[in-house]
Formats: sequence, C-alpha cells, structure tokens
Amino acid sequence: MSSNNASATAEKAPIFNAGSVQNQVSDLYVASEVWLHTHWLQILIAFAIGAVIVVALHGLRKLGERLCGKPIGTGDGVAGIPRRGWGTIVGRAITRTNNFFIVMLAAKLVVGYAGAPEQVATTVNFLWTVASVFQAAIWARELILGAIEHRTSSEHYSGEALLSAMGLIRLLVTVALFAVALVVVLDNLGVNVTGLIAGLGVGGIAIGLAAQGIFGDLFAALAIIFDRPFRRGDKISYGTTSGVIESIGLKSTRIRAFTGELRVISNKQLLDKEIQNTSVRDHIRIGFMIGAAYETPPETLARIPALLKEIVEAEGGKVARSGFENFGASSLDFALQFDIPGDDWATAHPMRDRIMVSIMTRFAREGISIPYPTQTTYTAAPDGTLVMPYAVPVADRA
Repeated sequence: MSSNNASATAEKAPIFNAGSVQNQVSDLYVASEVWLHTHWLQILIAFAIGAVIVVALHGLRKLGERLCGKPIGTGDGVAGIPRRGWGTIVGRAITRTNNFFIVMLAAKLVVGYAGAPEQVATTVNFLWTVASVFQAAIWARELILGAIEHRTSSEHYSGEALLSAMGLIRLLVTVALFAVALVVVLDNLGVNVTGLIAGLGVGGIAIGLAAQGIFGDLFAALAIIFDRPFRRGDKISYGTTSGVIESIGLKSTRIRAFTGELRVISNKQLLDKEIQNTSVRDHIRIGFMIGAAYETPPETLARIPALLKEIVEAEGGKVARSGFENFGASSLDFALQFDIPGDDWATAHPMRDRIMVSIMTRFAREGISIPYPTQTTYTAAPDGTLVMPYAVPVADRA
C-alpha cells in the first residue's frame, strides 16, 4: 500500500518545482556576487572591450547602409530605375544585423577573459546560440532575395507580374530558413528534434503534393529568370506557335502570336517544350532553288554560281552556298543560300524580293531561261514511225 502511494505521489510531482527554481536563482545570484567581488578588474576591462566591439559592429552596419544607397548604374531598369549590384545586396544584409546579435557577440568574445562562473557562461552560450542562428537565417534570406531581385532588374523584368510575386517568394524563403534555424537551436539545446523534422517533412510533402502545379509554375518562373531562355519582347517559336513575349507571370506567360491573338501558357508547360528564340539570332538565312534550261551553254552554266553571289552581295547579303544542285526533271537546278544580317523579317523580306527580281533581270540579260516544268509526248504513225512534236527539217525527213 505504501509503495502505491509513493508512486502516485511521484506521478503527481509538478513539472516546475518552485523551490528548485528559487535555489537555482539563488545560486546564480551568489555566484555572480562572488564573481563581481573577485574579478571586478577583469569585468571592467571586458566591458570596455565589449563596448569597443559593439561600436565597431555598429560602424560596420553604417557602412552597410552606405552600400545600400550606392547605385552602380541607371537606365537598366524600367523608367530609369537605378540598378544595384552585389555590393548593395551585401550592404542590405549587413544592415539587417540586429542589436541583440551584436551584444551577444561581444559578450561571447569577452566572457572567457572575465572569468565568468559556469552559470553565467552557460547563459551567455545559450543566448549566443539563439542570436547567431537566427541572425544567420536573416542574412541568408536577404542574400537570396537580393540575388533574385538583382537578376530580375538586370534582365529587365522590373514591373512585371513576377515582381509582384516577390511577396510570396519572400514568405516561402523566410518560412524555410527560420524553420531550419528553429530546428538547429532546439538541437543545440539538447532537444530531440527527430519527431519535429519528421513532422515538417510529412507536412512539406503534403503541401507540395496539394500545390505541385502552383509550385511547378513558380519554380519554372524562377528558372526563366536565372536560365534566361527568353525575356519580355523576344520573338519565340514553340511547337507550332510563334509570337512575341508580352509578360512573364507567376503562373503563366503571355505570348502575342503573329496572327494577332494572345496565347497564355503555363510556365512549366512552356519550358517543357523546345523553344526557339529568334530574337537573339544575328542573321536570317534564306534559300531557294533556281532552274536553268538544259539548252544553256556549258560556259554560261559555269558562270551562274558567281553571278548569283554577285547579285546577293550587291544587296548586302552574305552567300552561304551558291552552286549546282542536281539534274532536275525540267531544268538544271542551282541552290542559293544567303544570310541577311539581323533578326528582322521586315528587313529580310524586302531584300529577298529585290534579290529575286535582280536574278530575273540578270538572267534575262545573260540569255539564261528559267524553264517551266515541261513534258514531251511522242506518238507513233500507223506505219510505226514517230510523229515528232516539233517541226522537222526537210533534209532530216529524207
């Protein structure tokens, strides 16, 4: 009976024992009082060193503020918004250094010199762990978001719907980094975080499966920023569609087709296709076949490749190939391929037209005929002789 009462009393024991807490506070007070009496000189020196460290760190934070206000150029963004570089990003991260971290850093650096008792040193170590881990999460967040903003501004994405999604991106980055920081702090305090990590993992998987379409398009939008397959204003072709990029959003990209309609396609679906960015090419290649009649003299046929090259270069094009191709059904075929500088079809089409007219004019002057597709039919007379489809001289009849 007595053993049961003892076990029941142990089970009902309070989690926090007021007497134990009071004893710990008393021990800390006594140890601190003894420490102040025996190490007062070291404590004063430590406070002086700590004050210098705090002032130095505040000066470093002021330097970060100066870096934040120093642009590296103008006119690269929209409407002359200044573009800021990596120095600004680092400076902004430095300005996010909080006072609690500065104080705890100074205390951590001088607590050993001051000969602090174990209770004080343990308290400083605990507060330093909390301050340093969460400060590292803040710095990492600012650097990641700064890198994204730097890339969007340098690639002329400013003002687009993607920039309006920076709030969501900031939220996702903040939650992820501070969740990791919380786990690290708890682990350093000796807490078993295995269950917490498992719970976060299961929760993350559930959220990812529920919103995989949204996250897929969001990450595809970020891939467009960093991989740069295209940007606003580029002319692209994908599948059987061609058009001009009008806007790149959080979930979809809007493309103005050359036929006039506005096409909307999700970012993930677009990146899964083969994309041809025609805005970044430095020339347009045009090619066609030109036929010459079989009756053309051989010496004239030999001059045709050089003649075609001369015509193209006179219009400002660059010949890639000009030469005999094959024996056609109705003509001797010559291949002509030439490049027109730039990527503008509004310039390429008129030049192609001028070159074709010049070829017709020059061939007529040289007496080179471009034959129609022809077919000759031979018939036989009742006596078996062939009836020619053309007039036969009298001498040949005999």
